Amino acid sequence: MRRRRRRLDQPKRFTTETVYAITDLRVHQAKPAQLAAWIRDHWSIENKVHWVRDVTYDEDRSQIRTGTGPEVMAVLRNTAIGALRLTGVTNIAAANRHHARDSTRPLALFGIT
Repeated sequence: MRRRRRRLDQPKRFTTETVYAITDLRVHQAKPAQLAAWIRDHWSIENKVHWVRDVTYDEDRSQIRTGTGPEVMAVLRNTAIGALRLTGVTNIAAANRHHARDSTRPLALFGIT
């Protein structure tokens, strides 16, 4: 699949990228529109969860590297993201700041008072 996107820093320039995907569908089953939708869905998940973990939680610079610590922290981050999303939050960073200001707010989010 070929993607063409406009650069934000140089709006008149475009970059083209070839992306390869693997599927178990046969050629006659793999309709281009359906493949494109699946790829977009994948990036939707990537943007909603992984990008937030990478940028908002700065996960790549985490010092937790031994035992089950990294997995536990990933679960905690995903739980926080999921809980905030369930309440309609779209800006996770702003919601984190809001909840960090008062220790009762995160508990109230889960109905614990």
